[in-house]
Amino acid sequence: MSAHSVSFVIPVLDESESLRTLHAAIAEVCQTEQIQRQIIFVDDGSRDDSWQVIEAIAEADPSVCAIKLRRNFGKAAALSAGFEVAKNEIVITMDADLQDDPKEIPRFLEQLELNKDVVSGWKRVRHDPWHKVLPSRVFNWLVSRMTGVHLHDHNCGFKAYRREIFDEVKLYGELHRFVPVLSAAKGWRVGEIEVEHHARRFGHSKYGVSRLIKGFLDLMTIYFLTGYSRRPLHLIGTAGMIFFSFGGLGIVSLSAWWVISRSSASIEDIHLHETAIFYYCIVAVLLGAQFLLAGLLAELIVSLSRDTQTPFSVAKRIGHQSKQA
Repeated sequence: MSAHSVSFVIPVLDESESLRTLHAAIAEVCQTEQIQRQIIFVDDGSRDDSWQVIEAIAEADPSVCAIKLRRNFGKAAALSAGFEVAKNEIVITMDADLQDDPKEIPRFLEQLELNKDVVSGWKRVRHDPWHKVLPSRVFNWLVSRMTGVHLHDHNCGFKAYRREIFDEVKLYGELHRFVPVLSAAKGWRVGEIEVEHHARRFGHSKYGVSRLIKGFLDLMTIYFLTGYSRRPLHLIGTAGMIFFSFGGLGIVSLSAWWVISRSSASIEDIHLHETAIFYYCIVAVLLGAQFLLAGLLAELIVSLSRDTQTPFSVAKRIGHQSKQA
């Protein structure tokens, strides 16, 4: 394995008890494997003495960088802050709670050498309670099916990336777990390795039921961004056409039946205002019209923003400098 330079981005939230152990383990692996390291701790609004511990570690180790956020902005924001100062060719993200084992780092680097741009960890054997494991597996299955990026563990924070990915993939909200999906949508190659998962030694989990709800909402965002961000009318307009078509067909059918009932003495007259389905059809037509209008407005917004957004990813350029000369 060739020598590597790696930036480690580690979000921290009330992890003071584990930071020294984690730093020592990373430093040992880097020394053994001759990896040039940059360790970036991002304190995401910790209320314990995590920042003081980080300051002490940074004072003793020049390879350590530290960022302290003013409050808890969330993991995606903490990672983005770390990515901005990451300077090495490879970026590895991992949690600070010692559940991710630094001994796996060489295996991530080996996979990157095998023509991969993103390598995601897979905690096949998890030391978490069932009420976290089961929803996570359902979520991972849904993400894989909806996005086409088939990973066993999208939620795993132990991942390796080529640095230039973050020049194109920007994080906001809670989209940090979907970086492989966003990268694949740009054409980067995504891989996966099975990693060892340790039981939590200190503190408690930061995630609850709200994480599951946010995760499914984020999945809807990712599905839209990766499939329809440049053609929103195809998604919104399709829903509008379905509502409009069914509603319109229903109104036409009921209107025809209203005419027939009054043209034939053998058929009892129907009164549309007494028929519930008539109102359902009107609502469907109105919803369809609103969806179509929303889709057209979304297309207008996309067309106006095309000058500032790049809808593609360039892997190589040939003769670029000569054209400018």
